[in-house]
Amino acid sequence: MAACGKHSPVTTDRVSIQPLKRIGVLGDIHCEDVRLAAALEFFQPQALDLICAVGDIVDGAGDSHRTIELLRQFHVVTVRGNHERWLLKNEMRGLPDAQTRFDFTALDWAFLNQLPMWLHFETVAGRMLLCHGLGADDMAGVWPFDNSLTLHANLALWQLVNSAKFQFVVNGHTHHRLVRSFGELTIINAGTLYRKHNPCFCIADFEQLTVQYFNVDAEGRIETAEQFPLPTKTIL
Repeated sequence: MAACGKHSPVTTDRVSIQPLKRIGVLGDIHCEDVRLAAALEFFQPQALDLICAVGDIVDGAGDSHRTIELLRQFHVVTVRGNHERWLLKNEMRGLPDAQTRFDFTALDWAFLNQLPMWLHFETVAGRMLLCHGLGADDMAGVWPFDNSLTLHANLALWQLVNSAKFQFVVNGHTHHRLVRSFGELTIINAGTLYRKHNPCFCIADFEQLTVQYFNVDAEGRIETAEQFPLPTKTIL
């Protein structure tokens, strides 16, 4: 079952009401439509229960309209990132490759406006939160180079850990692929499709307890990359 943030409705035909076993996850897209199309085609024969995107789909050098069309066409369950929030409020538009309202059709703009802040799902290994950063904080994250001091100061992280509501957080924002546990909570960062930051996507398997990453190049060629284990404790 999925639920969403306040003022963030999601239609039930876009999400599974059964516990998820395998999901395809798209990190920050940033209008990388060629890589996005390749990842979505790759997902099709994979017997996935859900394909999801962690936000930051806008503000990039690729085709913004095709990016949104692909997300709609393949029924990708998508949450809002900080770049969507900035775009909708007309903030931070001086950033490289930033877009404005005039770069989108009316249908595209409606899609962006209805994106939820977060969603949660039941998996066969526990409850999963899909968000951009960490929960309601779309600028928070866990980086691979975080040390004990930076982690100790990560309020958004410890709020999620201490809430004990979730076993998994599937997120993005940092552009770094990462699987890391904090007590009963495991962060699965999908990475990014952005061309300058080691573009990738992943499949999280909650039955086999693995996260498999795949690299994708500018022509849409895909190669198998790192695989990380998930905690072995089964909740359901």
